[in-house]
Parts: sequence; C-alpha cells; structure tokens
Amino acid sequence: MTEIHTKSAKEPYSPEARDVIITVPNAISVLRIISIPIIAILVSRHHMVWALVAIALSAFSDSLDGVIARRFNQVSKLGQILDPIADRLLIFCSILALGMAHIIPWWVLIVVGLRDLLMGILILVLAQHGYGPLPVHFVGKTGTALVMTAIVLLIFADIWKSPVTMTLHLVALAICIWGITLYWLAGLIYMHQGATLIRADSGK
Repeated sequence: MTEIHTKSAKEPYSPEARDVIITVPNAISVLRIISIPIIAILVSRHHMVWALVAIALSAFSDSLDGVIARRFNQVSKLGQILDPIADRLLIFCSILALGMAHIIPWWVLIVVGLRDLLMGILILVLAQHGYGPLPVHFVGKTGTALVMTAIVLLIFADIWKSPVTMTLHLVALAICIWGITLYWLAGLIYMHQGATLIRADSGK
C-alpha cells in the first residue's frame, strides 16, 4: 500500500505526472474506492470469506494500476491523489466494520481516524502554500502494511472459531498496535516536514 504522495507544486516529486483525468489507472482507483463500502458491509455482517476475496481483488488492483501507469506513461497528478485516498479509506472503513462486528475495540478506529484527520488538515494547510501532499516515507508504508496485514488476519480469524484462531486474533491485534504506532510515527514525521516547508515559505 502507499502513503499519500503527489509531486510538490514547488519542487517536482514525479516529473512523469501529467494533468490528465481520464486514464485506465485512475478508473481502477475509482473502482477501488467504490468497492470499499462493499468490503465494509461484508465485514460488518461477518461474510468474511467474501470480504477476503474483495480485499484480495482490491490489493491486486492497487498493484495493477501502478504497473499500468508506469508502463504506459499514464502517471497523473489525479492518480497520485486517488491511490492513497483509496488506501486510507480502505483502512478506515475496514476498521469501522471490524468495530461494528465487535471484533476490535472502538479505540482503534478513533486513533486511526484522528491521525488521518490531522494529515488531512496538514494537506490543506500545505495547499495554501502551494505544496501538494508530502512524499511517501518508509515508516508510513510499513505502518500501513502492518495495519492491513492485521485487518486481513482479524477477518481470517473470525471465519472459524477455534483455539488456533483465537491465538491468531491476539497476534493480529498485536500487529495492529505496532502498525498504528508506526502509522502515528510517520504522521509526526510528515507534520515536522510540513512545518519546515511552511516556515521556509513564510520566511521568503
């Protein structure tokens, strides 16, 4: 999965990105976003096998749109925004559904939602200074990967009720906590980078 990353309005992040809207990768990203409520409904109603299938298709499409964009020169500014939005929505809606299904505590949703809210505010502030969202950081990518791994394991553990899956559930919660910790650490890094850009811009 990817963290939010588009090229800066002042310092180019990806010289291949173009001002185009209608591309195959963008269409795939839109379909991913449309599929997210379906995944959330499947999880909240404990249709876990179908939820896993839907998440697997979403993950495949996430890789597919990147390959198509690079191979056929269809990297776009809109696509660089849509892709991370889809990732963020998938995580948030999946955690919301897991909470509604009483599989994870609600504080997980609050912690993740608060972090993404702060990042959204940061992006808006940066936009006022002419910057796009910040480039991806490996800490953020790792945190996102751990959280998504935990979500998949939690869904899988809910399919069969047994001592083994109960252990898997606890392992998944531990992975989720580590992922959220890195998720927040990346958020602090982004806020520091954003504050540095804003101070530099204000000092000109």
